[in-house]
Amino acid sequence: MNIPINPAKTFLISLLLFLAVCSGYYFLSLTKTDGHYIYVIDDAYIHLAMAKNFALHDVWGVTKYKFSSSSSSPLFTFLIAVLMKIFGNHDLIPLYFNLLFSGGIVFILNKFYSKIFSSDVKIISANIFTVLFVTLHLQVLSGMEHVFQVFVFALNIFCFYNLNQSKSAKYGFFISLLLLGLIRFESMFYFVSLAFIFFLIKNWKYGIAVLACGFIPILMFCIFNHSQSGYWFPNSVVVKGTAIHFNAHFFSDLIYIVKNKLIFSRSLYKIGFFPILICCWFVWHDRKSGFEKILKQNFLLIVLSFTFILHCLFAETRYLFRYEAYLITGFSMAIFERICRNFSFNNFFIKRNILLVVFLSANFGLMVYKLSVSHRILIFGNKNIYEQHVQSAKFLHTYYNDSKVVANDIGAVSYFTDIHLLDIVGLASVETIPYNGSEVAFDHRFKKFISEYTVKNKFDVAVVYEVWFNGQIPDHWRKAAELTISENVNAARTTVSIYSVNPENFSQLQKNIRDFKWNKNVQVIIK
Repeated sequence: MNIPINPAKTFLISLLLFLAVCSGYYFLSLTKTDGHYIYVIDDAYIHLAMAKNFALHDVWGVTKYKFSSSSSSPLFTFLIAVLMKIFGNHDLIPLYFNLLFSGGIVFILNKFYSKIFSSDVKIISANIFTVLFVTLHLQVLSGMEHVFQVFVFALNIFCFYNLNQSKSAKYGFFISLLLLGLIRFESMFYFVSLAFIFFLIKNWKYGIAVLACGFIPILMFCIFNHSQSGYWFPNSVVVKGTAIHFNAHFFSDLIYIVKNKLIFSRSLYKIGFFPILICCWFVWHDRKSGFEKILKQNFLLIVLSFTFILHCLFAETRYLFRYEAYLITGFSMAIFERICRNFSFNNFFIKRNILLVVFLSANFGLMVYKLSVSHRILIFGNKNIYEQHVQSAKFLHTYYNDSKVVANDIGAVSYFTDIHLLDIVGLASVETIPYNGSEVAFDHRFKKFISEYTVKNKFDVAVVYEVWFNGQIPDHWRKAAELTISENVNAARTTVSIYSVNPENFSQLQKNIRDFKWNKNVQVIIK
């Protein structure tokens, strides 16, 4: 007897289970951060700083003094700025934003799985597996743009599977493509892969439409960005992205990239290897169907596999599982759909399918691994950011609120203060990008530059990871103190060094450090 499924019930149960996980970690974090929620990554405060300055000062930058293309997600930052304009400058706005869109993700997944599964238990199980496999709870509590990206991407996948059923699905498919590129620039890999497979099956109209919808918004932003900073893409993309130079070393550089960022990349094997193997299994399973039918039967699985490979080669695939979250969501939806289309539960676990079962089981093992890592990050990450980044920001706010400061992790120190900033990494300062771009390490040229720049512009203080300077600390800087945290999981380094950039202010800086009421878990060593 078939019992009718109840989509409202499966959605509510799935959402409540997910929110219970988020709530548990949220309230646990408050016990370690003096009762105020702190994001587990400093980058969340970069978005907040830019949103604050755009909403309150009409300046697109991490400080209110000048333009800086520091956000790798222009649309997300813009929406946070709009909410700040309406509701005021509140640092929990990204958290509420993420909670809202995480509900949207569960709604889309539930609607999608309700079409392919025949029981409430299977739908709820698929919903929960997907959100946990993506570590959506970690993405929500990180306060970053990746929840928004997953929502729009899941909507795009849902609409793709319903393209021939309604006009609204077509509108949803192409509108979501318009948004994706401005949420994360890695979406370009998806646009290229999607259009390429459309072209292979001779669907020229859709292929061209995908490229147009995907790239036109990006092109418009790049033109604006170049007019302001001299770079086509945001600073984070310029600094962190993989650079290919079309010169005599082009092929050797390409081989190096393929070897180090794909073949020998641990991220590939920990994140996307088994979904790609599942795609390969289905392609092999359909090998007698003919080339075009194979593509149509496994369209999205092939697109996502190509996208993941391009993502590994030219973008980031590490840290908090956030960069690849959208792809894992797409893989989960596409794999479940493909299995349900051709297999029933009764004949799935047969001998000829054993390899597929192994690949699927590996993904469950991978989910357990990701959950254990996420648990550790959520237990200690807020505490780490609070004790290092937020404490440094409070110190600067107290004594150097509108001073000229050199820093590397720039989120909290920018959001909680009104400092003039020189960012050695280059996310907020284009001046340092030539010394810290892709595959570039600090050398004597950087030391000469930063020595002259900080003297000429009369900088006061530096709050930096000393090791990041690669031994190129300017000679006239004097170290005043070191701040060390314990149980570090999420901060880039355990120890932050505070330097007096202006030697005449060294004694006063040390006095300020002694007088400031640091968190009890921060070990302060005066030099």
